[in-house]
Amino acid sequence: MSTVENLDRGPLSRAELAAAVARDIPAGAYVNLGIGQPTTVADHLAPERGVVLHTENGMLGMGRAAVGEEIDPDLINAGKVPVTEPPGAAYFHHADSFAMMRGGHLDVCVLGAFQVSGHGDLANWHTGEPGAIPAVGGAMDLAIGARQVFVMMSLFTRDGKPKLVRECSYPLTGLRCVNRVFTESAVFEIEEAGVRVRETYGISRAALRDRLDVDLL
Repeated sequence: MSTVENLDRGPLSRAELAAAVARDIPAGAYVNLGIGQPTTVADHLAPERGVVLHTENGMLGMGRAAVGEEIDPDLINAGKVPVTEPPGAAYFHHADSFAMMRGGHLDVCVLGAFQVSGHGDLANWHTGEPGAIPAVGGAMDLAIGARQVFVMMSLFTRDGKPKLVRECSYPLTGLRCVNRVFTESAVFEIEEAGVRVRETYGISRAALRDRLDVDLL
């Protein structure tokens, strides 16, 4: 597969990135959207595609973010963001929700990350810095339980350091669990032989190779 270079546009906005992730989710898939930026993917899923959203706080069939008079403070996703309730939505115990996650019943999960390694290792719960607040949540369960793990993150930190790295320096959430990484600058496939650059936005593949210390296919 050759890299598609979109040099005339990019980097992607947050909304454009969420839409890119939504396009890659298979029709009819059962999907968990992690806390933070991944929850915005729900706003870009067309109902006719039949994607069923799961939240770890106990809802199956979650809709997009609620606005205006739709907002019900008792109807929220795992990130405490008010959401809509499409026809057929179901509610259940928190333990049942985690059983779905751990039991291999989810086709895709979309998670944020501090780092992803070239092997597909995921670090997204703690930076290891003194005073930093760890946030385990259900990420470890999702990382090993979902059939595919998509990561949605910025490619570089504020000081320009890459977050797609040869080896993670932060505490790990899961080993060799990430299949695909979506960033504002490029989409990457994590394969056994290395990292494949599927598509770029506003940057060339050659420029990415210069800035990333991973084996790009």
